[in-house]
Amino acid sequence: MSAYSLDLREKIVESVKKGVPKAETARRFGVDRATVKRYCKQLGERGTLEPRKAPGKKPKLDEKARKLLLEDVRERPWATHSQRVQFLLAACGVSVSEATVCRTLGRLSHSRKKGPKGHENETSS
Repeated sequence: MSAYSLDLREKIVESVKKGVPKAETARRFGVDRATVKRYCKQLGERGTLEPRKAPGKKPKLDEKARKLLLEDVRERPWATHSQRVQFLLAACGVSVSEATVCRTLGRLSHSRKKGPKGHENETSS
């Protein structure tokens, strides 16, 4: 789920500052009461309503590496995940596992599945 817009956050806090109860503000803006409390507290502590950076690890493959991986899939659709690992190491110096390549390709909607039986090579008989 993405964060609420800064505009909405400001309207919520402004409503509470004008004296509207937090429960009423929550109903009015369609958010949880805890969200209203958190935004008011955040403004007091941090002085801003900007959303924080999402937690978690930084992905091993950045945007450039993912683009290179996609190009490699188009140019060499027959390559194995092991070969793609070697390609990424040579191309951008990123050392990843075959599982990382597999998950990344899955996220990019590329599957290694073959087409329906009989459609692999229709020109040969």
